[in-house]
Amino acid sequence: MNLRHFFSRQTINNISKLNGRVFPRSLGYHRHCAIIASRTSPSICSPESCGGFYIVCSPKSNSHVGRFFHTAQLNHSYIDLETESDDNATTNEFLSRFVWRMRQKLSEAYADCDKKTIDGMLLIIVRKVVSEMERGSFEQIVEVSSSAPSQDFSEDLWRTVWEVSHVVLEDMEKERKKEKMKGFLQSEEVKDMCRFAGEVGIRGDMLRELRFKWAREKMEESEFYQSLEKLRKMESQTEAQQEPLKTEFMGEVRGMKDDNNEAEEKPNVVELPKRHGKIKYKIYGLDLSDPTWAEAADKIHESGEDIWPQEPKQISGKCELVDDKILSLQEDDDPAPLLAEWKELLQPSRIDWINLLDRLKEQKSRVYFKIAEFLLSEESFQTNIRDYSKLIDGHARENCLEDAERILKKMNENGILPDILTSTIMVSMYSKSGNLDRAKEAFENLRSHGFQPDMKAYISMIMAYVNAGQPKMGESLMREMEARDMKPTKEIFMALLQSFAQRGDVNGALRISSTMQFAGFQPSLESCTLLVETFGQDGDPDQARHNFDYMMKLGHKPDDRCTASMIAAYGKKNFLDKALDLLLELEKDGFEPGIATYTVLVDWLAKLLLVDEAEQILDKIAMQGEAAPLQVHISLCDMYSRAGSERKALQALGVLESKKDQLRPKEFERVINSLLAGGFLQDARRIQGLMEAQGFQASEPLKIALMASQAVGRKRRTIR
Repeated sequence: MNLRHFFSRQTINNISKLNGRVFPRSLGYHRHCAIIASRTSPSICSPESCGGFYIVCSPKSNSHVGRFFHTAQLNHSYIDLETESDDNATTNEFLSRFVWRMRQKLSEAYADCDKKTIDGMLLIIVRKVVSEMERGSFEQIVEVSSSAPSQDFSEDLWRTVWEVSHVVLEDMEKERKKEKMKGFLQSEEVKDMCRFAGEVGIRGDMLRELRFKWAREKMEESEFYQSLEKLRKMESQTEAQQEPLKTEFMGEVRGMKDDNNEAEEKPNVVELPKRHGKIKYKIYGLDLSDPTWAEAADKIHESGEDIWPQEPKQISGKCELVDDKILSLQEDDDPAPLLAEWKELLQPSRIDWINLLDRLKEQKSRVYFKIAEFLLSEESFQTNIRDYSKLIDGHARENCLEDAERILKKMNENGILPDILTSTIMVSMYSKSGNLDRAKEAFENLRSHGFQPDMKAYISMIMAYVNAGQPKMGESLMREMEARDMKPTKEIFMALLQSFAQRGDVNGALRISSTMQFAGFQPSLESCTLLVETFGQDGDPDQARHNFDYMMKLGHKPDDRCTASMIAAYGKKNFLDKALDLLLELEKDGFEPGIATYTVLVDWLAKLLLVDEAEQILDKIAMQGEAAPLQVHISLCDMYSRAGSERKALQALGVLESKKDQLRPKEFERVINSLLAGGFLQDARRIQGLMEAQGFQASEPLKIALMASQAVGRKRRTIR
């Protein structure tokens, strides 16, 4: 904005002449000086009597959030140095900041004018600002539109005053929040959280960021409740104004004032208090108006930068075009040239790089990982250990193990040892991928560096043992958690219980079940079903039925899966009559068998070669409207092969060959043994070839059975 049009040449000449009277030549003028115009009588503010305004040196101040110290001296005939009130502190600060910023704009626009002329311009502007402030609070200057007409100022000048006032108020608000944040940083709750974070191994920049985050949350919470309290007061005031007696009461008050004539009625307008004398800055009774406090103010500003977050630079012009190109990069593009150009144009600091990465991350593109890895070697990015851990965690969430390991390798090459957070991320990553050995290695490295595993690390390692079929190792880690007063979650208990149930380990399942109840988790339908499955796998249908009845006693109605587990337990001992009695008893209570129960019955009847009964159950499965499970086709292939039904065996075997990827080793061996028992040697060998193609090796009993079938030389039928 060009300020040349604010004042005409005649006005400047008049101001220059006026300065001969306004500012005595005996006074020295220094750089970074400012005038503060106070509200005085009209005679004082007139050009003829402005000779009492002296310029006093003001120290160089930081334009961001530093404290400014400006002083102005009035003619001793109009000064009362002892009558300055502390209520003027906000107004003084506003005027100080306003004059300081306005002086910069005038000096830039009128570079050829001397300092006396600039001071005269400032005097006119400040007098107008003070007159506007007398009408109310200084915020009213900002509320006035920049295009509002003024008899004294041009439209451009008035807009500039409005803009400068707006910036000044923003700076004051930032300063207020900064001071408020300092108090929350020293609050006991934030200190307690920082102490806890330090105990678990969080240090350095990460701890400082967390401390600021917690303090900011506390400040936002406090402001939220303060706003609620303000709304409550406003609502109560509104209700009070709506009282029917208020009008009558106000009429009586006016009558009393008119009759008594004792005082004038004061308008309901908030005004700034009148100020007389020199502006003084006081903190806890200490006068800071002396310019020697400038160095202290700079130090306060420097220390404040350590706790107050910086703001990213404004991106505009050519830099904005380059920024858009970076955001539109594809995964195969090379970001180095654009980043180099962006860096040269913006001269970014760490906060600017982080702002760019955040915007890339919002797009959920792989370009974010590529640029983040590129910035690890950028000096202005000021890479720390948390940048490595965030990138490793991001790759781990995307299941990109090779990329995560590459970042970890770079981290070690740069001499940065993994902290507790990075080690925990590695344990979780290897556990999720099913790599038990690497998960154990990462878990032991965490301990070897002196870190205590947290809940997340324990859960990841326990799940790694469960997925690897080693529930006892997972249980030992759970006991270690309990010894450290860390309560295992219900998910951990259920995962261990399910793993023991799949292996028929009754003792392990009972231990987990008892520990769950001591931990406060009551038996559920899921846990009782797993116990029924455990005893069924162990071949103890009586104990399975005991847990089944106990579950019903607790008020849990058995579902299809639980009933199927109980029928399978009876099937282990071939207690068909007890299984049928159970089904009849459940049907009286409204239970209807589902796919799981019918699947177990078909398997049981197939083993007994009860073809007609098995086919009746098969029809009921078809009536459910769902496709028969794979286990049903295995049972049918076994039954038809042993029964010598070539055509039906062909159908069942064809379905199994189409779903060979879903078959497990035990299921392959059952199909092969049934084919051998039915005399289908060539088909048995073909299925054996499919089994080996899937990476499974035949057991020794199966190999012996195949060799015996070939040596005997019996006539085998082949399914065609």
